Amino acid sequence: MRSGGHHPIGYRAERIGEEIRNEVSLMLAGELKDPRLAVPLIVTEVRLAAGMRTVRVFVRLEGDTAERAEALKGLKAASGYIRHELVERLRLRRAPEVLFLVDQSEEYGQHIEELLRKTHHSES
Repeated sequence: MRSGGHHPIGYRAERIGEEIRNEVSLMLAGELKDPRLAVPLIVTEVRLAAGMRTVRVFVRLEGDTAERAEALKGLKAASGYIRHELVERLRLRRAPEVLFLVDQSEEYGQHIEELLRKTHHSES
């Protein structure tokens, strides 16, 4: 941390990541009219990479496997629009590449709990 009241280097990226998460959430909540995006989905996290050239948007999708696959296709199709809107709304100097990824942390957590339950039962 530098003196003079400056924020740590990561602060700006973190703040921009949070703003991107909010804007993308708003767009997904009502602006995008793609029927594939009608499934309930939540933006869980945004990670900036490669000097903010790439934005990884993690989403939790509801629905069956087919609906989730279609929703991902819809997100991919909307990424150009979202990219353009982020530049406009957040006054970014360059348009970041927007990648949508499925947040599997919840399923992973459930899998770990299941494994722990099985181990616990075999011990008793």
